[in-house]
Amino acid sequence: METENNTVVTEFILVGLTQSQSIQLLVFVLVLIFYLIILPGNFLIILTIRSDPGLTAPLYFFLGNLAFLDASYSFIVAPRMLADFFSEKKVISYRGCITQLFFLHFLGAGEGFLLVVMAFDRYIAICRPLYYSTIMNPRACHVLLLAPWIGGFVHSIIQVAIILRLPFCGPNLLDNFLCDVPQVIKLACTDTFVVELLMVFNSGLLTLLCLLGLLVSYAVILCRVRGSSSEGKSKAMSTCTTHIIIIFLMFGPGIFIYSRPFRALPADKVVSFCHTVIFPLLNPVIYTLRNQEIKASVRKLFYQHLA
Repeated sequence: METENNTVVTEFILVGLTQSQSIQLLVFVLVLIFYLIILPGNFLIILTIRSDPGLTAPLYFFLGNLAFLDASYSFIVAPRMLADFFSEKKVISYRGCITQLFFLHFLGAGEGFLLVVMAFDRYIAICRPLYYSTIMNPRACHVLLLAPWIGGFVHSIIQVAIILRLPFCGPNLLDNFLCDVPQVIKLACTDTFVVELLMVFNSGLLTLLCLLGLLVSYAVILCRVRGSSSEGKSKAMSTCTTHIIIIFLMFGPGIFIYSRPFRALPADKVVSFCHTVIFPLLNPVIYTLRNQEIKASVRKLFYQHLA
């Protein structure tokens, strides 16, 4: 990290989401509402799935882990963002920046891979129902759950290893409200064309391939259920529609951010805000609102403890 004049960047100054005080106040209230209402809802989903003996199917096992990943992901950016609203100078240390970047991609990629696992689970349940209990046994579920964590770690550690080799000697003004790959790389004191290309392949291409693979898999599932009974068809359609909504919420912003040259666009901060703060808290809630079994279990849990 040292240069010829021995200047070393030890901290980055975050520009923030906006310079408008009124918009900052609106965003602060919005994020606070999400944290006070929706975040506890994610933990309620986890508690409901773990406490209800009727929710032991692999779908709910993976959904509980998705809620945990989303809740963990929301702690990476939003708490610091809330604190920075009261600071005139938003400063993050170099190590803090790298740490935030690591967990952002570790948990983000882990969630993306988990959605792939959930798509596989739905494919087996709908297209191979006679073999479902054999294939998706408890041991297989735990092995499949391990894959997103390993995949997310490998993906993120590659990002961090590449960035740690870059020299940072100034400027240190980061045009965002968080530390992310596109903005951090642009501050390096060297030609970053090759590095940007590697990052696009590591993040952008991977995200795009996952999205296309998931859409194809759900298209196959929907084609297979067309001849099913009306009840089974309705339930499969509802589940697949929910999954597809989450897929677009998860992968759409990721493709916009990482699948193009790292040039600043007016929409970058808004997309990053939705991708890192809003959508992670909404994902499990969308699942819950469209799942009758979980809604019934939540009501039962409330009656047991409040009646």
